[in-house]
Amino acid sequence: MKDERELVLKATKEIVVKFIEVGRLSVSSFAETWQHIYSTIQGSLEKAPKPTNDDHQ
Repeated sequence: MKDERELVLKATKEIVVKFIEVGRLSVSSFAETWQHIYSTIQGSLEKAPKPTNDDHQ
């Protein structure tokens, strides 16, 4: 579970940094945008099928 949380945090950070770099994110909307991106990525991971041992053959 820790690995998934870390993955979500890293992905969220990368997206937010890009938004800041291209001028699509301001300080006033940072918290709301961060939460929205984080929730979206976390939801995507929860919906993704879990790998099984059969997937690695």
